[in-house]
Amino acid sequence: MNTQPSRSQDISSAAEIEVRALYHHLLDSWNNRDASVYASLFIEDADVIGFDGSQMTGQAEIASTLQQIFAEHQTAPYISKVRNVRFLTSEVAILRAIVGMVPPGQTDINPAVNAIQTLVAVKSDDKWRIVQFQNTPAQFHGRPELVERMTDELRQLLT
Repeated sequence: MNTQPSRSQDISSAAEIEVRALYHHLLDSWNNRDASVYASLFIEDADVIGFDGSQMTGQAEIASTLQQIFAEHQTAPYISKVRNVRFLTSEVAILRAIVGMVPPGQTDINPAVNAIQTLVAVKSDDKWRIVQFQNTPAQFHGRPELVERMTDELRQLLT
């Protein structure tokens, strides 16, 4: 029995690393409050659905909206854990992650802003870019034990 990974497994492993790197670059640009870099990770006509349900379409709107947010608010950095990366084709991937935020001046995650993030990426000209990004509140209404479980899982990443 052959235990060596196939060529397609090698490609998908490399692609998964690239998609994960794209996602981490996105969060790093948020954490660094860099709207230009954040927007540059998207295709020209990408869509973003924010935590509050607001929608942004296109790199220019994403950049200008984030510049305004960063100018008017002291944003919290993300703590994240990628749950999975799934490939629809060799050039289309969906990444799903959980995130929490540590408010400025604090040392613990604020469970009220935990979220589930979904990123859809495409590979074009040997580069992965984001087509769609959605940041959904993870409040688990009526199930506080799920909020606490998620918060505890994210807290483990703080150390």
